[in-house]
Amino acid sequence: MKYIDILPMGSIKPDILDILSQHLAKLFPYGIRTLKPLKEPIYAFNFIRNQYFSSKILSEIVNHASSETVKILGVVDVDLYIPIFCFVFGEAQLRGKAAVISLHRLRPEFYGLEPNRELLRERVIKESIHELGHNFGLTHCLDENCVMYFSHSIWHTDAKKSCFCEECHRIINHRFVLQEEA
Repeated sequence: MKYIDILPMGSIKPDILDILSQHLAKLFPYGIRTLKPLKEPIYAFNFIRNQYFSSKILSEIVNHASSETVKILGVVDVDLYIPIFCFVFGEAQLRGKAAVISLHRLRPEFYGLEPNRELLRERVIKESIHELGHNFGLTHCLDENCVMYFSHSIWHTDAKKSCFCEECHRIINHRFVLQEEA
């Protein structure tokens, strides 16, 4: 059997991992398994930015994929960046094996709001599907409702749905067929 692996890094609450597993299992035609947690990725910390370089984390995540792994999704709770942006909610290797999402800016309390577990879960699901979509070769979509729409802010994430638009769904289903034939 082939799997999408979830790799917690640092202290990630089990309920987040459970809800993520449940939703990914409904959407992707692979088994979903959660790997043993790794330590927080301090090797990726940038002291000048006070953030973690997500590309360095991706390089580590891919090393934890097994021969049964189709894709591997790292989950962290630190503030991520790539050099061309002030922050990112996640990053993925386009048509690659590894992706990472961060809970840090998905939390309502980051924006001065009360904690809201349901809203956090919705955001985690959307961001995970989005990054895995990149792993399967999807680029950003122009449909503001599609999960592949680029989130310039958390408000874009909240506004979009947690599913692919018709066109992205068609493309990704075709990729699943190609993946199985390989």
